Amino acid sequence: MRTPDERFANLPGFPWPPHYLDWRGERAHYLDEGKGERTCLCLHGEPTWSYLYRRMIPPLLASGARVVAPDLIGFGRSDKPTEESFYTFDMHRAFLLDVIERLDLMRITLVVQDWGGLLGLTLPMEMPERFERLLVMNTALGTGDAPLSEGFLAWRAYVNRTPDLPCDKLMQRSCRHLSDAEAAAYEAPYPDTASKAGARAFPNLVPDRPDAPGAALSRKARDWWRSAWKGESFMAIGAKDPVLGPPVMTALRKIIRNCPEPFVHAEGGHFLQEWGEDIVREALKKWK
Repeated sequence: MRTPDERFANLPGFPWPPHYLDWRGERAHYLDEGKGERTCLCLHGEPTWSYLYRRMIPPLLASGARVVAPDLIGFGRSDKPTEESFYTFDMHRAFLLDVIERLDLMRITLVVQDWGGLLGLTLPMEMPERFERLLVMNTALGTGDAPLSEGFLAWRAYVNRTPDLPCDKLMQRSCRHLSDAEAAAYEAPYPDTASKAGARAFPNLVPDRPDAPGAALSRKARDWWRSAWKGESFMAIGAKDPVLGPPVMTALRKIIRNCPEPFVHAEGGHFLQEWGEDIVREALKKWK
């Protein structure tokens, strides 16, 4: 299904026009702003969409970067197949690889959080010549060889028993500074329960055993980040994230070659982009 355009009218803090491409018969949306030589590729997770980056886009543009922020299939302005079986680790990853190639993105700063990282951290090893920097927030690699946290298992159980995920309320609970209108923007892509199939699918796609789809690929990515990554990195951690907070990010930092000490945002939660001005400011200090 395709979300009616009127549901995206007058979203607070989100003035950028949509761009679309056809991907395997699905209409996929992405933001594409700025003309800089460097490109910030901003990847969202669940149950969000490119709206999540609205606080980071202006300072990134002001730094001279081009900013590209796709909506994964099933999210945001992108089409939403209603069968949960459509959504797989490999499908989402193939989509992101195609976006990079079709838009011919170069000198990429990879900006990731949540599923943006589970998927996005597997991309640079396929095309290392395109990537220069990493800005990583509250995420992980789904290697399937470590136990999942109790916090994540509780989240998975909640999603599985809540087919009509209240995206607006979930976001406002995690980011208490959101206005009602901003929270509503996270519900805007989903006019009914069926349209949330992609969001419902994600928790069950996290690799939870060594032979799970995506696990071997993620282990390969782990080895690549340890040994082959030559770019600059900046890690930001939302201290109040109960699922992918400081312990998970500390473990991830050990994987990323030459990753410096992280910036810990004391007030930030899982959706750290909602404190995005602070994150961009600190990253740019390191990269000047």
